[in-house]
Amino acid sequence: MSKQQQWAGWGQHAQQYYLIEPRYLAGGGDLRHVTEHLRASGWTDSTPRSSAALVFDAPDKTVRVAYQPPGGWQIHGAAHGQQPAWQVNLTAQTPVEIVAGLTDALARPRSAHAPNVWAPLVEYGWSTDTGQEFTAVSPRRDAFVQYVSTGAQHWWIGARNEHGPVWNLQATSTTPLHLLQGLTEALADPEPVMRPRGHVPPSNRIRSTSVSVLPDQLRSWQQARLTAARAAVWGRTLIASRARAPASAPAHPARSR
Repeated sequence: MSKQQQWAGWGQHAQQYYLIEPRYLAGGGDLRHVTEHLRASGWTDSTPRSSAALVFDAPDKTVRVAYQPPGGWQIHGAAHGQQPAWQVNLTAQTPVEIVAGLTDALARPRSAHAPNVWAPLVEYGWSTDTGQEFTAVSPRRDAFVQYVSTGAQHWWIGARNEHGPVWNLQATSTTPLHLLQGLTEALADPEPVMRPRGHVPPSNRIRSTSVSVLPDQLRSWQQARLTAARAAVWGRTLIASRARAPASAPAHPARSR
């Protein structure tokens, strides 16, 4: 280690964090994991002054993401083109990493491949039931994804521990499937998520591993996520500007005299 690196670490005190798995029982987490990524992706902070709520609007104003304590997240999409209006509601204890599975998908270009909400769940060993309602259940039987096809069709997703339900999500049947696939990818991901000391849920259904983290390390990890979002915006802007640029006039052949 160089002297410069040593000096950079002087005065810093490691903080205790916990890696928690499964991630869907980790508790809500830091809202900035969602909101700062939206900001870095070019979304507008439309939060009213003197409000406890958080409100972000998409660059084209077709989608709004809001967090209203103590209720949780509300995500609304306006009707446009062939896409009807849609809505997703998530309760406050939905882990921010799972919320970000959906909101990150909002902030990036849509894949050319057909979305498959169930594929990430099957990949990680969730069991599926194609009975009256199509349902996927986690290997530990403490999280589920269900499409309710009777009555008012909708998506119903949630998790529970030994104390009862922890969080749930309801989404209209018109919610774009690529957004829900982004969410199920984050939901089924076996990687643990990190929570600070004092924010570990009281449950014997989770596994927690203590880790020491320097403040600079935490900022570096957070900044890497935001830098990637800004780079993606810059790349899309550059491609769009080139697409709008007028084509060069064809060169005229020299005339013979």
